Formats: sequence, C-alpha cells, structure tokens
Amino acid sequence: MDRMVENATAAATMLKAIGHEGRLMILCHLATGEKSVTELERLLSARQAAVSQQLARLRLEGLVTPRRDGKTIFYSLADDRPRRIMELVYELFCENDGG
Repeated sequence: MDRMVENATAAATMLKAIGHEGRLMILCHLATGEKSVTELERLLSARQAAVSQQLARLRLEGLVTPRRDGKTIFYSLADDRPRRIMELVYELFCENDGG
C-alpha cells in the first residue's frame, strides 16, 4: 500500500506540473525535439520571464533537462513520460478537433 501511495503522489505531482496551459504548450513543443529558450519564446509568443518561470517548474519536477551551448540554453524532455502524455493529450484533444 505504501508503494501505491508513493506512485499516486508522484503521478499527482506530475499532473499538477503539466496542468498549466503554458507548461503544457512547452512540453508540446519539446515533444518534437530540443528547443532553445528563444525558440520557445517565439513559438509561444511569450516573454522570456514567463517562459523561464514555466521551464523552471518543469525542470524542478524533472520533466525537462537543460543543455548550455555558449550563451544559449536548450531544453529537451527528460525522459519518455512527458512525450507519452503529450501524445495522449494530442489524441484526446487535438486530433479531429477533440475526437
């Protein structure tokens, strides 16, 4: 039972992290490959501060990983979990206008 509680807690934490439109959109873009913060700002039509704040939360939750190349920071999905979730979200809400 303890393991079930731990798993439920981990799942709830992840769902809270992606339960924000901005973070969900970031994960959606990163599901197609690594992006720089500047690319994400452009894709989301958002200011750097807002994108950085959402990336910090996703990083804290272990959903994304940064990579520095000179002055540019690139982000990618940390593992396959967010990609799989985004595929399901796409299938349920985006394909054929929501099914």
